[in-house]
Amino acid sequence: MAKKKVTKQDQELESVNEALSRSGQWVEDNQKTLTIVACVIVAVVIGIMAINQWVVKPNSVAASNENAAAETIFAQAEQAVLQGDTAKAKELFTKALNGDEADCVGFLEVADNYSNQQADLAALYAGICYAELGQMEEAAEYINKFSASDVTVGDAAQMRLGDVYVELGELEKAAKAFEQAAKGENDVIAPMALMKAGRVYLKLEDKAAAKAVFETVKTKYINTQEAQEVEKYLPMCD
Repeated sequence: MAKKKVTKQDQELESVNEALSRSGQWVEDNQKTLTIVACVIVAVVIGIMAINQWVVKPNSVAASNENAAAETIFAQAEQAVLQGDTAKAKELFTKALNGDEADCVGFLEVADNYSNQQADLAALYAGICYAELGQMEEAAEYINKFSASDVTVGDAAQMRLGDVYVELGELEKAAKAFEQAAKGENDVIAPMALMKAGRVYLKLEDKAAAKAVFETVKTKYINTQEAQEVEKYLPMCD
């Protein structure tokens, strides 16, 4: 029997799945909501999808080039975060967002001045940059401009949006975003998002809603770390 040919795209998407799986071991829902991991998850996924799956439209070539320059700076900012260099990370996220005269125009320029999928991508990156800079209202505005053709990308973006709404204290919107993130039924994103939603519902004192999402984690994602953790939250729902 002929062996199935593994394409470059298959390999890259597998890398995304591995990155998402690793993140499930790191993220705790009660830690600071805008985590490095969430940033990395979204960046890896949207970067691969932008390169491999999005159709280039007539005016998107320039936008793609401009995004690429900003993405390079964004990656440097992420590395600075991982190294604990907060000042450098802030400087680089600002540069990726706003651009400069020498290297790039920045994500905002692309998001606000083009009307194609590259602009859509730039809007999501801009939202992440704003979140990392602590500007949550702007983060929510730009992440809300993003609409993904790929379910996994959309789920990751919605989970990030939920984190932003938590930071803003808009808990009802946060819960909706987390539940939306779980609708794609990604085996990594969905249980993480549902756990976040359940905790938000507990803060809202909506025990019935909290119990419903926790039970979903317990029964539908039985082999996940979240399914083990959920046992300590279910008694809070009675």
